[in-house]
Amino acid sequence: MSGLPAELKAFYEAVYYLVFNLARAVLAFMQRDSYLYWPFIVSTLVIMVFAARWTVLRAPQGLTWRQQFRAYFAKGIWWHPSARADYRLYFVNALVLPAFFGWVLFGDAQVAGFMDAMLGRSPTVAGGSEAGIGVRLAYTVLFFIAYDLGRFAAHCLLHDVPALWEFHKVHHSAEVLTPFTAYRAHPVDLLVMAWVPAVLTGLLTWLFNLVSPGLIGAYTFLGMHVFLWAVNLIDNLRHSNVWITYGPHVGKWIVSPAHHQLHHSYEPRHAMNGHGGCNRGFSLAVWDRWYGTLCLPEREPEKFRVGLGDGTDSGWHSVLHMYAWPFKGGFRSLRDAFSRRT
Repeated sequence: MSGLPAELKAFYEAVYYLVFNLARAVLAFMQRDSYLYWPFIVSTLVIMVFAARWTVLRAPQGLTWRQQFRAYFAKGIWWHPSARADYRLYFVNALVLPAFFGWVLFGDAQVAGFMDAMLGRSPTVAGGSEAGIGVRLAYTVLFFIAYDLGRFAAHCLLHDVPALWEFHKVHHSAEVLTPFTAYRAHPVDLLVMAWVPAVLTGLLTWLFNLVSPGLIGAYTFLGMHVFLWAVNLIDNLRHSNVWITYGPHVGKWIVSPAHHQLHHSYEPRHAMNGHGGCNRGFSLAVWDRWYGTLCLPEREPEKFRVGLGDGTDSGWHSVLHMYAWPFKGGFRSLRDAFSRRT
């Protein structure tokens, strides 16, 4: 392509970019870093079958388990205007994020390298001997804890900082929950959710590099952190109508799908301690318990409405509104905060 005119070369590059990123979005079931990776889809379906059977066993006078399983895929949920907005935003973000926001993303390795550069320390040389089993095991566990704490902290920022809440409204404007609702997020929301965990895990990686004589790395399964792999086997059900809880005792420590479903509720009983939005954690429930936002789900399915609860939900189902309204609301929030201080 080096001999092509600049205009034609730019055209080919634009077409390649569109095809490549749309293909990645369509073929997400083949990508290990996606919630839609095929093992996670299979595990979701298997768990849904068992959940349907269990529901019928507990309440045999209702639907059969096959009818219950079909209810999980009701057209009123999966083809609801809110769900269709999720699908549209999923593909739009697949094109917009790499082009306009990919350059500001960073991971734990970049944070660790930045700390080394700040302190004038030489980074670990690639090709050295690996750290021992005990060190790797400790790093694997602590990395997962730091990552989960980072996600919780970022989620709290999105709820508690008024300007950031305007961007997080996109996610909470969903009127029905499907696994694609996880992708219903403004790019600014996604950046915050990526930056904070990266900082915490990066600092942890840097500390381990200081004290370990060998190369640090977490234990993985098929290229993914082994604990995150296990969590992802059930994570798609966080945004669904499949009610799964772990009981009151385990639920104080581990987040179940029902925990997060309550997080999307706008019922007053699910707003904890004035923070707005209960159950902000993703894997570990201890952060919510310590922060005062834990709301344990009942064993039986609870009835509640999801969305913002301010009557604007349907307006958010436009991709243009999902992109533009948060900037308008965020600017207004910053302006009001500045006015109050002056």
